[in-house]
Amino acid sequence: MEEKRFQLSDNESQILNTLWKEDRALTRAEIIEFTENKTWKASSIHILLNQLLGKGAIVVEGYVQSGKNYGRTYKASLNKDEYDAMIFKSDYLKLSPSKAALNDFFKFLISVNKIDESTIKNIKSMLKEQEKNN
Repeated sequence: MEEKRFQLSDNESQILNTLWKEDRALTRAEIIEFTENKTWKASSIHILLNQLLGKGAIVVEGYVQSGKNYGRTYKASLNKDEYDAMIFKSDYLKLSPSKAALNDFFKFLISVNKIDESTIKNIKSMLKEQEKNN
C-alpha cells in the first residue's frame, strides 16, 4: 500500500475536520454549512476541494441530485488517527529520526498530559503486540 504524505492549509484542515466530525460523505453545500466559523464562497470551496482531491486527502464518494443538477459527495481518504500518524512521521521523525529522539518525544508527551489508567493499559497492550510482531 502506498504511503500517503501531504501538507494541508488551515482551510483544508478545517474541511477535513468537518468530514471527520460528520463521519459521512458530504456535499459541497453541507461542508460549507457544517464547517464552523467559515463563510466560503462557492468558488473558494471548489478550489479547496480540488486541492484536497489532488493531494489525495479526500475522495469523491458518490453523487446526489440537487434540483436538476447532480453534486459530488466527498469523504476523507484517511481517518483522523491515520492523518495524525502521517503528520508525526513526516514532520517529527524527519527532523529527529533516532530512537533516542522518539523516546524523548514520548517522555515529553507523558509529562505534559495526564494519562489515565485505561490509556496506560491500552499503550501497554499495543507495546506487547508490537513486541510479538518484531
